[in-house]
Amino acid sequence: MSRAAIVAWNTFREAVRDRVLYNLVFFALVMIAAAILVGEISLQIEDVVIVTLGLSAISVIGLLMAVFIGVGLVSKEMDKRTLYALLAKPLRRWEFLLGKFTGLLLTLTVNMSAMAAGLFVALLYVKHTLVRSDAVVLVAVYFILLKLALVVALALLFSCYTTPLLAILFTAGLYVAGLFVGAMRNVQSDLMAPALKTFLGWLSYVLPNFSNFDVMSSAAHGRAIPGMLALQNTAYAVLYCGIVLAAAAAIFSRRNLK
Repeated sequence: MSRAAIVAWNTFREAVRDRVLYNLVFFALVMIAAAILVGEISLQIEDVVIVTLGLSAISVIGLLMAVFIGVGLVSKEMDKRTLYALLAKPLRRWEFLLGKFTGLLLTLTVNMSAMAAGLFVALLYVKHTLVRSDAVVLVAVYFILLKLALVVALALLFSCYTTPLLAILFTAGLYVAGLFVGAMRNVQSDLMAPALKTFLGWLSYVLPNFSNFDVMSSAAHGRAIPGMLALQNTAYAVLYCGIVLAAAAAIFSRRNLK
């Protein structure tokens, strides 16, 4: 685990030095500032508009980071030929993947913290004071981070056996499909064959359920989020990431890197 921690720290340091991350964070902060201007022309819903647009910006920017940087974690090391030098040392392949995953997750946490701070500054500017109900925004940001952890794990999985372009497409496709898991489970149509309904039902339990992490409406209106939901989402993200990373390690350990 100490070797995986070293890989994670080096991944974090490399990502922090990447100017693209700073540009994305700056873009998110600009979007939050734009939310203030939009909120000022709204009638008594300035805070709702700011929270909604701010969380949307954090989610979109975080998703771009997770997909594009996550896919490049393995392929970039192979292109630079640094992967061969790393694996020549007493470093197992699963430790390499775990370190890369943890390093990018740490990078996302730091960047999302900066964007969340900008969102609270915008809220403070408009409301002139923060109340206890505003803490629900932090829960929404935490749920976004859990969602991005799943995306990073999927990006790593696909990058272990295919090209970066296909890995991006596969990850994006699974993300979009995961947004409609709830609709798959509750589909009601007399025109659909029973076999197809059964297939969609089973598929909904295999796909990552990203709809569980969407609490933007509750956060925007200051409604409390049940603690049980936070525990369930955390357990779900940890379990799903563990399964995906185990599959990635199994595939990567059998890949011929020559």
